Formats: sequence, C-alpha cells, structure tokens
Amino acid sequence: MHIHRYEKLWLSIGLVILAFFIATLSIAALSEGFVPPSDDQSIDPTKVAQTPPFDHPGLRKVGDHAYEAYYVAHIFAFDPATITVPVGSRVTFYVTSTDVEHGFSIPATAVNMMVTPGWVNSLSHTFKEAGTFLLVCNEYCGAGHQTMAAKVVVQ
Repeated sequence: MHIHRYEKLWLSIGLVILAFFIATLSIAALSEGFVPPSDDQSIDPTKVAQTPPFDHPGLRKVGDHAYEAYYVAHIFAFDPATITVPVGSRVTFYVTSTDVEHGFSIPATAVNMMVTPGWVNSLSHTFKEAGTFLLVCNEYCGAGHQTMAAKVVVQ
C-alpha cells in the first residue's frame, strides 16, 4: 500500500500534536496534583441517613450572614426541598447522593456541581438579590429526572 508523502507528513504532525497534548495533561496532573473535586470528603452512600450532618439535611447558621446547607440527592428529589436565607447571605452547599450520579445547579448563579455517590461536593455562593431560585438536577438520573428540583428562597 502506497501512502503519499504529504499524507505521511500530516499524519506525523497530527501524532506529534496529540503526543504533546497528552504529555502536557500528564505533566500538569502530576506536578499540580489535580484530583477530583471534594477528594478529601468521602461518605458511604449506603449509610448517608446515619452519617452526620447528612442524617438531618438542611440549613445551619454558622456566622453573621453565613450558612451551611446540607443536601442529599436521591431519586428523584433533593432533601431538603426548600431553604430560606436572608439577602446577602453566603451559603456553602454540601451535597452527596445515596444512589446514582446527579447534578446540582442553580441557574443564573455560579452554583453547578456533580453529585457522586461516595463523595461530598461543596461550593459557596453569596445571594445578593431577593427571589426564589430553582435548584435542579442537570445530570440525567432516570425516568423521573425532569421532576427533580428544590428551591432556595432569598428574602
């Protein structure tokens, strides 16, 4: 089989670029210590209901205008379904799943996380405007996925 020399040249260039990208990612991952989000917080997904603070999910005040919200995602709901915080509050969300991969997203904010069984994912956001914010699962999780939602009420 005969391959034209220009085809060989372009194949070689493509392979060199591919090798460069793989090497760059590998070096960055090793030298920078890239790890999955929330690598320091794991949880047994079969014992979430017995593991504090997820045994009583909800909102906890931790300071002046500072809150922690503990959520458990399960087919096809978030627990708690609604939380209420004052305007200007900084809320740190801690989320885990008891069953399958879920998403945790509040559209029009920077809150967007993957919720993986066995891991606790966290993210903070300051709510500067009053309103009702819809919290949705943005990762397909089964036949009732479209009904999986909760609310964050900011007053």
